[in-house]
Amino acid sequence: MPSRRMMGCLFEQGLKMSTLMELGVQVYSNKRDLFFPRYHSNQNQCCGYKRMIVRELPEETVITEQIFPKEAGVLGLFGWNLIPKKATELVITSNEFDAMIIRQETGKPVVALPKGISLLPVEALPLLEQFSKIVLWLDGSGNRSWQAAKIFSRKLDEKRCHLVSPELCPTRALNAFQSGTEVNGIILKARPVSHKSVVTFGSFRSDVLNELTNREDFSGLRWQRFPALNRILKGHRRGELTVLTGPTGSGKTTFLSEYSLDLCNQGLRTLWGSFEIKNSRLAKTMLNQFARKSMQKNVTEFDLWADKFEQLALYFMAFHGQETLDNVFEAMLHAVYVHDIEHVIVDNLQFMMGATNFKTIHDRIVKQDQLIEGFRKFSTSHDCHVTLVVHPRKEMEGQELTAQSIYGGAKASQEADNILILQNNRGKSGLLQGKKYIEIVKNRYDGDLGIVPLSYDKDSQSYVKKERAKGDNTVGATTTKKTGKAAAAFAAAKPSTFTGAATDGATEDEDEDQSLTNRIVI
Repeated sequence: MPSRRMMGCLFEQGLKMSTLMELGVQVYSNKRDLFFPRYHSNQNQCCGYKRMIVRELPEETVITEQIFPKEAGVLGLFGWNLIPKKATELVITSNEFDAMIIRQETGKPVVALPKGISLLPVEALPLLEQFSKIVLWLDGSGNRSWQAAKIFSRKLDEKRCHLVSPELCPTRALNAFQSGTEVNGIILKARPVSHKSVVTFGSFRSDVLNELTNREDFSGLRWQRFPALNRILKGHRRGELTVLTGPTGSGKTTFLSEYSLDLCNQGLRTLWGSFEIKNSRLAKTMLNQFARKSMQKNVTEFDLWADKFEQLALYFMAFHGQETLDNVFEAMLHAVYVHDIEHVIVDNLQFMMGATNFKTIHDRIVKQDQLIEGFRKFSTSHDCHVTLVVHPRKEMEGQELTAQSIYGGAKASQEADNILILQNNRGKSGLLQGKKYIEIVKNRYDGDLGIVPLSYDKDSQSYVKKERAKGDNTVGATTTKKTGKAAAAFAAAKPSTFTGAATDGATEDEDEDQSLTNRIVI
């Protein structure tokens, strides 16, 4: 049985003990932690679980989550053990507490995704084929949840999917219940997903309203290591194409490594295609940047940081050197479908084309334009941000690069939503003298342009000043203000993006060391 404090937290959320028992939720031996079982094809046998770890400190209650097995195994679905074999309707949530309250209040078949809005496991798709209607009610706070619902509906077949939009209910199911909203009424009002090729204003009216009222949220995921980029680009948005260029040897790959790591560290599922540098060398750079220190000088800490780094939703293409566009696109399509990739990096375009003997320079430029057009279509059709590294033409010594300096025709500058140039200090004086900087010369989102000075630390291979790195090593950290009630932690708890495997029989100290997930402080 859970402790009295735990019971109080659950009851304060509106959950009944009978609901937890029905769904197989168990209490750890310390009477504080909860186990949420997950099931796959065998509804009588648990294939994995999520452990919610509760630690009560003198002035705060800290909740972390662990998922077992890791992503390499079958993750399963919470609540699948109660789904009737002849059921035709299903509700999918991104949180176990939402699933429990929906089950308790409506009795409808409902499941919770194992990693929240970040992943719809491909192995779960065959299980869901029996349903003619699927309602997606994901965590309603934020544009990413709404975008994830639309992406998942494509994998599930849009014809049978209905979405609980932010306009219909701007919050998650548990919060809706606590505010007095009838949960079943919201589910019945869920809107069907329209045909992708035929739309009316009514089908995206809520999107327009959401963008008007939540502009900062719709501007995209914001960088933590490069706050100056937020002031210009406003954020990193899905479905866009970014082109990065700069002189040979200026550090484009090193910058892009940290640029993408910053976003991946916040849960953005990322695929790297490094055609010029081997993945092991790229990963070494990223590990130094992740740890904010030289791993070569701190090799005894390698396992500690490597274990944390391994929890990131970060994938690499197994290509090196020249590769055909068809093979690259096939890998990208697979990654988007199976791993729900949101950001693809291709470094770099010319190296991917290799040393193919083109008859004329014109033929090479035409081929490059075709590649850029292909990446543009991919980013749009799959709602995935693609970042391309493109070499510039040779310019005169001391001359700054511009958007017209990108090698090839005008295709790159025309198709790109954003163009970033890694400039040397040539042609600049004053504060920028002797420094590298990123110049944003195109920003389709709102037109703001500008310069972001860079400060390079050789040991960590980081472009972020050390004083700004303080306290940024916690993976996926999220905090809320102190409320004085442990129940607030359960209300705020969201599915973890980065997870460590739970170990049976582990000590409390070991559990805390393994927990790399959401940290909720109250």
